[in-house]
Amino acid sequence: MGNNQRQYPRRAAFIIAEYTLEEGTYRDVVKNISADGLFVRTWRKFVAEESISLKFPLFQFDNIIQVFGKVVRNDHDGFAVTFDEPINGLICKDGRLPEIVHEGDRSPRISR
Repeated sequence: MGNNQRQYPRRAAFIIAEYTLEEGTYRDVVKNISADGLFVRTWRKFVAEESISLKFPLFQFDNIIQVFGKVVRNDHDGFAVTFDEPINGLICKDGRLPEIVHEGDRSPRISR
């Protein structure tokens, strides 16, 4: 958007995402997310406008979603992606974003 305002509100996140670009498939942490994009924290840099697909849990750890989009910006600590289609579950109608998963909330696996 030309005036640097976001169409959808974003929220801080800590979600491990698997993403695939022409160079390969990687895993890094989503730093923030909105209905129409996200920011991945990583040292990797990618070409602007490069197509990307991402898989990650959003509302439940055992329910992985997949989104498609384009890299729109590289920063010193990661890169931003805009989605081809918004994630409907993140479009807030009452001004509040729904609860999303957080890696810190994962139950520790008990080994026996």
